[in-house]
Amino acid sequence: MTAALRTSGLSKHFGAFKAVSDVTLAFPHGARHALIGPNGAGKTTLINLLTGVLPATSGDVFLGDERITALPPHERVKRGMTRTFQINTLFPGLTVLESVVLAVAERRGRAGVWFRTVASAREETDEAMALIGSLRLGSDANALTRNLPYGKQRLVEIALALATRPRILLLDEPAAGIPAGESAELFGVIAALPRDVTILFIEHDMELVFRFAERITVLVGGRVLTEGAPAEIAADPRVREVYLGEAQHA
Repeated sequence: MTAALRTSGLSKHFGAFKAVSDVTLAFPHGARHALIGPNGAGKTTLINLLTGVLPATSGDVFLGDERITALPPHERVKRGMTRTFQINTLFPGLTVLESVVLAVAERRGRAGVWFRTVASAREETDEAMALIGSLRLGSDANALTRNLPYGKQRLVEIALALATRPRILLLDEPAAGIPAGESAELFGVIAALPRDVTILFIEHDMELVFRFAERITVLVGGRVLTEGAPAEIAADPRVREVYLGEAQHA
């Protein structure tokens, strides 16, 4: 079966510094895949290569059967690849519903026509409300985004990403800055997303990784150290060394 997303020999060099080196990975349709590693391992750089934020020095990225290595970020979004960031990027002065309606309208090519009221955009509103409800944000639909707890703001960001109807959702530390009690709830919502969405996420909280990922790739020094099921990764002595700080420069 063709992978939903894959790389072949993907590398990114900044002068003599090799941020990502010869990374070859494949993510099947519906995957719940975590990307972990110590600080400076190249995780965010790899996400930036996948999304086209950074050009690759060498190697390729494939979305399904299509080689997308040279495509700019907005073209990758059109083909079904969406990401979130370590720091959320929202519309703080809009309500949750207004924000998601705007994202839905953008996907439908109607964002250039701003609606006086959300009610005048019935189809977009219905879709937005269904999406908000699926992320357990229904009771917050009319709340200003800036007034929400940070964990719910991250859910709004995910709602905006899902409004593009992605096939691939890339999450860069979705639990960053969220209190421990809220992060598990956030990941529970993420894990329950439909299986037609393939999810690749970066996360430093190993408890969340081992609880929600079905497969894990470990990056060290810009290279793949190992990949496997959570139980395999937890039992790998090389991974233990990395997280004990004994192989930071391996």
